[in-house]
Amino acid sequence: MQIAVKRSQRRHKTVQARMVDGVLEIAIPGRMSAAEEQHWVEVMRARFTRGQAAAAVDLPRRAAKLAAAYGLTPPHEVVWSERQKTLWGSCTPTTGRVRIATRVAAFPDWVLDYVIVHELAHLTRPDHGPAFWKLVNRYPLAERARGYLLAKNDAAPQGDCD
Repeated sequence: MQIAVKRSQRRHKTVQARMVDGVLEIAIPGRMSAAEEQHWVEVMRARFTRGQAAAAVDLPRRAAKLAAAYGLTPPHEVVWSERQKTLWGSCTPTTGRVRIATRVAAFPDWVLDYVIVHELAHLTRPDHGPAFWKLVNRYPLAERARGYLLAKNDAAPQGDCD
């Protein structure tokens, strides 16, 4: 991915990135040090890479198929979330809204499916009790996916609900 950094004396605090003709343009404050610039270039590159991976997945369709396949409650809404830094996914059972962290989009499909199934199970069982795990374990690769997520992040939360 080509990257072009544009310094602006009018920009004081914010960093912005946008794709223009295949080039990721990153606008930074003019006073920013070279080390800060390097940090923000990496942050914005990673954010765009995650966004591209997420855009390639039809998340609502995938969630609906998984809900039907494993007898789970379909979500009212399922969206990607760039804001989730410590969770793989989350849900709000009262509204039926499921959020999946964009970084999961780059994982193997069977891991993404597990995270979706985990959150869909929360729509029926908001806790992590035995009945919840019985729902999640309908997904045949559940144990393998949990191992993958643990390897990605030592004590990685598997999801949570509000």
